[in-house]
Amino acid sequence: MADESQRPIIIKRIKKGGHAHHGGAWKIAYADFVTAMMAFFLLMWLLSSVSQGALAGISEYFRTPLKVALLGGDGAGDATSPIKGGGEDLTRSAGQVNRSNIVTDERKERVLLNKLSQKITQAIESNQTLKQFKDQITLEMTPEGLRVQIIDEKNRPMFDSGSASLLPHTRLLLQEMAKILNDVPNRLSISGHTDATPFAAGERGYSNWELSADRANAARRELLLGGMTEQKMLRVTGLAAANPLDQTNPTNPINRRITIIVLNKKTEEDILRESGPSVADRAAAAAPSPAPAETTETAGQ
Repeated sequence: MADESQRPIIIKRIKKGGHAHHGGAWKIAYADFVTAMMAFFLLMWLLSSVSQGALAGISEYFRTPLKVALLGGDGAGDATSPIKGGGEDLTRSAGQVNRSNIVTDERKERVLLNKLSQKITQAIESNQTLKQFKDQITLEMTPEGLRVQIIDEKNRPMFDSGSASLLPHTRLLLQEMAKILNDVPNRLSISGHTDATPFAAGERGYSNWELSADRANAARRELLLGGMTEQKMLRVTGLAAANPLDQTNPTNPINRRITIIVLNKKTEEDILRESGPSVADRAAAAAPSPAPAETTETAGQ
């Protein structure tokens, strides 16, 4: 039997398990994800600032890139585009219109109308003819433009009772207003208003509708006599008692008034679009030289 002291000694050591060391691969994946999200939101922001015409051009390019690259034009959208064949410039009326230019024009127009309002106010204060009508003239900026209202008073009416004949002081007032309003390029809309007191013949005969339209036309003629150019007149309407200032008392004298609106460009275009091509427009299209715009008269709707 061999000596036990000569037997090999085997030592067993138990290693306790620990957490494995994680590498940096997840960091790279996360960085790629963040980069992709940034690129996505940047793309969304760029697309939101691109005009519809340019978007149409880009879409057409990726559908048929060779055709658009060779032909361009309308198929690529009427807008400025980084892609060759991107169509016309945004400032053109065809295709997508540059909205920033429209906003700039609207701001300039508001500034112009605000200056006109201040000029009228100063003229009323400095002109003895207008100063006596200070309480009868109101100025207000509206979505249609600058609204100037000349309001009747019981002790100082603008017209003879039930008539479209202007009184002398109203003639002076309108002639002075014509000189001021003629300084701006904007066109005008004139409307006549009456109170709700009916005529003896009722609505079937000569009524407040005819009277309000006649008074609006009388104001138009007086503005022309004061130096207003005829081309500035775009619309003359009679609204009778349909839109009273005093809703609670339709027979109040303040409901009798003449309203002059210095129209902004958008309202002017809307009126022309509603009216359709006028005789003057058709004549202008046929003739080489432009014809003056036709003045229209309508009854209140």
